Amino acid sequence: MNLNAPTFSQFDHDGLKISFFDEGEPSGDPVLLIHGFASTATVNWVHPGWLKTLGEAGYRVIALDNRGHGASDKPRDAEAYRPWVMATDAVALLDHLGIEKAHFMGYSMGARISTFAALANPERIRSLVLGGLGIGMTDGVGDWDPIADALVAPSVDDVTHERGRMFRMFAEQTKSDRDALAACIRGSRDLVEHSDMGKIDIPTLIGVGTKDDIAGSPQELAALMPNAQALDIPNRDHMLAVGDRVFKAAVLEFYASL
Repeated sequence: MNLNAPTFSQFDHDGLKISFFDEGEPSGDPVLLIHGFASTATVNWVHPGWLKTLGEAGYRVIALDNRGHGASDKPRDAEAYRPWVMATDAVALLDHLGIEKAHFMGYSMGARISTFAALANPERIRSLVLGGLGIGMTDGVGDWDPIADALVAPSVDDVTHERGRMFRMFAEQTKSDRDALAACIRGSRDLVEHSDMGKIDIPTLIGVGTKDDIAGSPQELAALMPNAQALDIPNRDHMLAVGDRVFKAAVLEFYASL
């Protein structure tokens, strides 16, 4: 685990303060990292070694705390968390930093946000890495209402739903605002149409752990897209695949091929 926390800054967008870091090689190709639900830029990208891996490979590494997460503002309205709304925060960060085009890498909810950004602003995105989300992008990932309920339950001891307990414990571990997260999970689950996935011709790598019971098949999602490849991350579940060395090596190879 890499515990050296980068320096965070903030910018204003959509009436919210959004927290981010801008690290790595300043003159390198920029990579914008978008974290998953109930996580933060630090938990998703610094601790698992992505900042170190990408920085040492010569990339400029930028990551934001999504609205409702980390040090960013936390609205309570579920409509504020629609994925196409959250995607505008990511594109606004590029504007704030004066970056015309970047590689986008998102994990889980961050992969969904990255995809909505690609649909709205394809000219800003050099490539996509979608981690922790396969065909669930279009076909859904199950019932999330019990997770919203678990987040606002009086105690984790009151939660019997297995996936709900997992996310409640993760939210407590990341010291998250659970009311904001409940609004987020109610607002951010919009699916992408199969036909819309087919419109994204940006080079794309889709990586999912072989023990991930949330994401759905990366091969099925890649098959919908004209310029996508799938990666199985061996023996990793949804929580552990993000920092896997096979995933990191595949992403570096993918970037080198562009």
